[in-house]
Amino acid sequence: MQIGVIGLGRMGGNIVRRLTRAGHSCVVYDANPAPGAALAKEGATAAGSVAALVEALPAPKTVWVMLPAGKITEDTINQLAGLMTSGDVIIDGGNTMFKDDVRRARELAPKGIKYLDVGTSGGVWGLQRGYCLMIGGDTDVVKRLDPIFSALAPGVGSIERTKEREGEKQLDPRAEQGYLHAGPVGAGHFVKMIHNGIEYGMMQAFAEGFDIMRHRASEKLPADERYDLNLADVAEVWRRGSVVTSWLLDLTASALAKNEQLEGFSGHVEDSGEGRWTIEAAIEEAVPADVLAASLFVRFRSRQQHTFAEKVLSAMRLGFGGHVEAPKK
Repeated sequence: MQIGVIGLGRMGGNIVRRLTRAGHSCVVYDANPAPGAALAKEGATAAGSVAALVEALPAPKTVWVMLPAGKITEDTINQLAGLMTSGDVIIDGGNTMFKDDVRRARELAPKGIKYLDVGTSGGVWGLQRGYCLMIGGDTDVVKRLDPIFSALAPGVGSIERTKEREGEKQLDPRAEQGYLHAGPVGAGHFVKMIHNGIEYGMMQAFAEGFDIMRHRASEKLPADERYDLNLADVAEVWRRGSVVTSWLLDLTASALAKNEQLEGFSGHVEDSGEGRWTIEAAIEEAVPADVLAASLFVRFRSRQQHTFAEKVLSAMRLGFGGHVEAPKK
């Protein structure tokens, strides 16, 4: 299939590479011409503007927007709306607030332009591992673009299949391939939002646990109850058959093995919005979310004072998403 991709940063560029390697044809654009030129050497077609990208695509046109949530994505989708026609599809693969998806789809409907929201997880490792995709939108459009989604998804891989999924249950077979049609417009980004909220809580649990272990050698404790633990070794042994084995633990083990004191990190931890939106959704639904709320507030606190736990958080964020700490002020 042929698809346009706007936004060629850490994830957008690798999405293009994965699609190209799967045999799809990509027309690409970024405000910075350098990544487009690099991708052109790998088989993509670089366009000099959004209008040129749309013009280069055959009808019905499909354009994947992979930009930071907010004004830049909003402006780009508005620009595409003026260039595309009935039957064309706009995909937002960033971390947009799901309510904005619902509004956009409603605004595009009179023009006949279809809109999909695709929550995309995989970070800087997506090219090799594939991307976990959570899709919202009309069933017929999702079905038509299935070759794109299946090429980006990781597939079953080496993960053991869930035996309970077998039989005649009404379960989506795409889920075990790593992509899912979650529901109508907005559902994809809603599921991804909750995914990221859970991620905050999981990361915070690891961070606090390692911080507690690090302080077990404190002179304030009885001498016979002090333990000078090698945190890199603890993280490594937990990777081998323990209940808490996970990719986040893998990233933590890697960071600690490089520098057990995490001296390259200040502990200043940003939040990208989804954690806040998750808590807002919990409030709307009157659902208790103690852990998720606390993990979000810790990130706020980290910008004022730092602990070793926040350094662990920073190390994990750099590992899975290439998120660099904000410069010191």
